[in-house]
Amino acid sequence: MPYTEDRSTWFEGQGLWQHVPESDWKDWTWQLKNRLTKLEDLERYMTLTPDERAGVLFAGHKLAMAITPYFFNLIDRNNPNCPIRLQMIPRAGEGQLHAEEMLDSLGEDEHSPVPGLVHRYPDRVLFLVTDRCASYCRYCTRSRLVSNAQDYNFHPEYEQGLRYIESHPEIRDVLLSGGDPLLLSDRKLDHLLGRLRAIKHLEFIRIGSRIPVFLPQRITPELCEILKKHGPIWMSIHVNHPKEATAELRDACERLSFAGVPLGNQSVLLKGVNDDADVMKALVHRLLRMRVRPYYLYQMDLITGGAHFKVDVRKGLEIIQALRGHTTGYAIPQYVIDAPGGGGKVPVNPNYIEKITDEEVVFKNYEGRTFRYPLTATPVVEGETVEKPVKLHEELHG
Repeated sequence: MPYTEDRSTWFEGQGLWQHVPESDWKDWTWQLKNRLTKLEDLERYMTLTPDERAGVLFAGHKLAMAITPYFFNLIDRNNPNCPIRLQMIPRAGEGQLHAEEMLDSLGEDEHSPVPGLVHRYPDRVLFLVTDRCASYCRYCTRSRLVSNAQDYNFHPEYEQGLRYIESHPEIRDVLLSGGDPLLLSDRKLDHLLGRLRAIKHLEFIRIGSRIPVFLPQRITPELCEILKKHGPIWMSIHVNHPKEATAELRDACERLSFAGVPLGNQSVLLKGVNDDADVMKALVHRLLRMRVRPYYLYQMDLITGGAHFKVDVRKGLEIIQALRGHTTGYAIPQYVIDAPGGGGKVPVNPNYIEKITDEEVVFKNYEGRTFRYPLTATPVVEGETVEKPVKLHEELHG
């Protein structure tokens, strides 16, 4: 059955927490203090499947469970296949290992010259500034690191990272990630961004965060002023399904945009969540309405215990092909595979090219029609008739 939604509505309200004063609900520290982190927290509000119950009991050995009250409201408690539920509530499959999976699937540790900093690409670094998140995605690439459930003992060394960036003038771009950088206090963020802005060869500062999605209350006027002060700060958020695009997230994105923060979105292709062209189209349309540009669609990394989320790459290509020509180009993310073991991001595109010769490129458009683009320039002799592009198309179809 095709996915449909009421495009005029945006989820809002306090849901199960109607009894909580609005001032508490809108306080991001209250949301953090009242996260659902234990089996009894979930069973107070819903009936878990045996698969989920086993997953929750196992979670403490792999990746801790935490769900903010705000985000828990988005779960359909009567549907075990709810796309939000699949992302947030552990399942027994997390304990099933496969030979292809890796603890450090992107080879980040191998490219880490100092603790908490990854230098894989020539001109940019990934700066891991915390190992904590507001909520924990069950397909997390850094499940070895975040929440400390696997005793990874990650303690970011800000000073070592900053000194490394200062001493490497080839670095022009830094991405703050973790964990989630926006869990740092305003004071710490202000200090960190100020230190980075003082590095003269650093041109580009980015933040990767799912805080706006899990905890839109964190996007306060005070935080926006800090980002504006050190701007331009670019931000990639992480929305996987249109149900996550709520009124509160929309308002948070508007506050960020008005503070001069350009917003992009990174989605992970997940089985049962967004491996459907109609779902993806609804998602990217909601993103644009929230002032967020769809940026990447990731093939899921080969994390340990993640096989139950894996989608065939051919399905991902079908989804991109279903978007191209059927929605605005701004809405189409770049589909990528982050090469296992640390090879970096590799774009994966539907194959529209039929052949390339010295004379021409022959290709199909989104409708499957064939066209040619000449690579040579043939002077027109006076008196000759010039073929029209539509004529070239008709000849190719014979």
